[in-house]
Amino acid sequence: MSESQLVYSTELGRIKPEKTTPQHPKGDGIVRIQRQTSGRKGKGVCVITGLDLEPAALTQLASELKKRCGCGGSAKNGTIEIQGENRELIKQLLESKGFKVKLAGG
Repeated sequence: MSESQLVYSTELGRIKPEKTTPQHPKGDGIVRIQRQTSGRKGKGVCVITGLDLEPAALTQLASELKKRCGCGGSAKNGTIEIQGENRELIKQLLESKGFKVKLAGG
């Protein structure tokens, strides 16, 4: 007979398994900005990876970068995507916030 999981106890009531919170990816402390065009019909996008921030802080930083660059973008899966060719401006903005930034890729 296989082991069954306890669902209800008369002492504690309904027993729910503990939910684990998903961990955001941790990097090596270096923020990398790379330019991507693959799968985007030739349009250039700056992808920012290596940010060790909570999801709420990541979306706030993404919105600030979008406003300063004057373009669209998104924050998902621990990365920020900014439309257009703004790598130098993004690098200056992130360095002013205290991040160590490298331009990655071509």
